[in-house]
Amino acid sequence: MGLVLDAGALIGFDRGNRQVAALVEAARRRGEQVRTSSGCVAQAWRGGGSRQVLLARLLEGLLELPLDRRASRATGALCQASGTADVVDSHLALLAQDGDLVLTSDPGDLGHLLEARGVQAVALRC
Repeated sequence: MGLVLDAGALIGFDRGNRQVAALVEAARRRGEQVRTSSGCVAQAWRGGGSRQVLLARLLEGLLELPLDRRASRATGALCQASGTADVVDSHLALLAQDGDLVLTSDPGDLGHLLEARGVQAVALRC
């Protein structure tokens, strides 16, 4: 099982959300790579500094995947297949694998995208 974080989870961690922190810590103890999309980071990052110390520390240990040439096409195709338009959510859904836990502020939308992909991952509200 892996852990995938959306922007809401990143923001929650930065604000001291204990649920998110506990799940991140548990994943790291199991040696799992915690993943997110660069789009999610862009949604959560507001310049860092002293206001975002927790988020900056979290990001140091995350696998942050970009929306590159290959990913952008797959993301657009998933938007088409799922009838959705949120590129960041779609890209995040592409990062999930069977058995993963996706921490999100919107489990309905992420769950729909995961289902459209045929991925057996759980979208959990944070």
